[in-house]
Amino acid sequence: MTDTAPTAAPRAEVFTTYSPATGEPVAEHPVAGAAEVADAVSRGRTVQEGWAALPASRRRDRLLRWKKALATELDTVARTIAEETGKPSGDAALEVVLTLEHLAWAARNADRVLRRRRVGAGLFAAHQRASLVHRPVGVVGVIGPWNYPLYTPMGSIGYALAAGNAVVFKPSELTPGTGVLLAELFDAAVPGHAGLLATVTGPASTGEALARSGVDKLAFTGSPGTARKVMAVCAETLTPFLAECGGKDAVIVTADADLDAAADAIVWGALSNAGQTCAGVERVYAVREIHEALCQRVAERAEKLRPGADADAPYGPMTLAGQVDVVERHVSGALAAGARALVGGAESVRAPFVAPVVLTDVPEDAAAMTEETFGPVVAVNAVADVDEAVERANASRYALGAAVFCRSGRAGAAIAARLRAGAVSVNSVLGFAAVPALPFGGSRDSGFGRIHGAEGLRAFTSVQSVTVQRFTPPLALTSFAVPAATRERAVRLARALHRRR
Repeated sequence: MTDTAPTAAPRAEVFTTYSPATGEPVAEHPVAGAAEVADAVSRGRTVQEGWAALPASRRRDRLLRWKKALATELDTVARTIAEETGKPSGDAALEVVLTLEHLAWAARNADRVLRRRRVGAGLFAAHQRASLVHRPVGVVGVIGPWNYPLYTPMGSIGYALAAGNAVVFKPSELTPGTGVLLAELFDAAVPGHAGLLATVTGPASTGEALARSGVDKLAFTGSPGTARKVMAVCAETLTPFLAECGGKDAVIVTADADLDAAADAIVWGALSNAGQTCAGVERVYAVREIHEALCQRVAERAEKLRPGADADAPYGPMTLAGQVDVVERHVSGALAAGARALVGGAESVRAPFVAPVVLTDVPEDAAAMTEETFGPVVAVNAVADVDEAVERANASRYALGAAVFCRSGRAGAAIAARLRAGAVSVNSVLGFAAVPALPFGGSRDSGFGRIHGAEGLRAFTSVQSVTVQRFTPPLALTSFAVPAATRERAVRLARALHRRR
């Protein structure tokens, strides 16, 4: 008899992530296939019922423990984000801070927002006690982006958990480590609920498997094109779908605006995170009399900034290599169409880094004005007046965020009311993103549905209407035994009441 070596078990399929700044490997992660995704959904469904049955105060306390764990490990989480995205560590830390704010708000306000609510029953149903009940949908699938790999998906994850759901999270294949760490910290901080938050890693096929897995709702962040594909898969099973698909955000600057404040905000809104922000500033419409002065201020600030991989760099590399080609095409196309470069130009693209680009006189039909650039590029165009600025801002097929700079906050709010964007900041950019109570989302190619705030909590519930009959009504109409004369009296009464103003 001869001894034989044991056969090695086949190695699970893995993929490697790389630093966008250096190209060096960061980590390996398993590719979750349909079976692994289905298992995560099944485990989530098993534990979700017990989670939903907990008193709201106990769910709140558990989520706040998770928040504390994230705050305690802030440096580790920020380092993971920075390694995977290439963004400066300070920006990564700020992303964690904003996430903590939103998680705290969701945990502390879920009970108030979602508790049973009495509603008026009306004259003909006065014998009924009517109420609304918000119930968790069950298991929520979340497909997250790479540009803000913690803050953006947590707008769904944290709110879905606070509403009583389980979550299966598929992070971008560029930033899986952030998603893995998020689930690990949850399990450590909230023992006894293993599987309530699960992270499954992998490429697009993993996201497709999640869409086909039987989740009760899917929240997606990404491009409009990918959203359409995922939504088509969800449509096969009528799985509810929430989409946040980017933007082409505009800033309107009036003649009486503080130009220094506007320029400072525009440069930050356009260049922070290398312009890789769905609600970042990509278009500016300034009334003609202050256009030149604003351009000068924006150019002065932008030309002082340079991307890099060092700790002092104001922003880092392009995280997605293919996006560099989009930026180059938009800038070159705009210049060829007659635009002027106030800062940078085609030579600004030195992959993986893109130096600041400030353009003006860009034709409105240029790709740089109609497509999402998602890079450190901003176009500052002149308009005759605020009416033209509003018209141009609203002409985009995107409708996510916007900003208005105006001396009077009241006048700025009036302009904001004319914009079709889902969120508008007056005399700041992205001010709405830091307010947990405000919902976030857009329309058109920016998607549909809302995260954050009370609407973000309700987004992950189903509404149940409940009536309880308190007494036998004098005009009972829901029976075949009701005499015709009774129905006639009810009709006469209704006609008399509703013919009044």
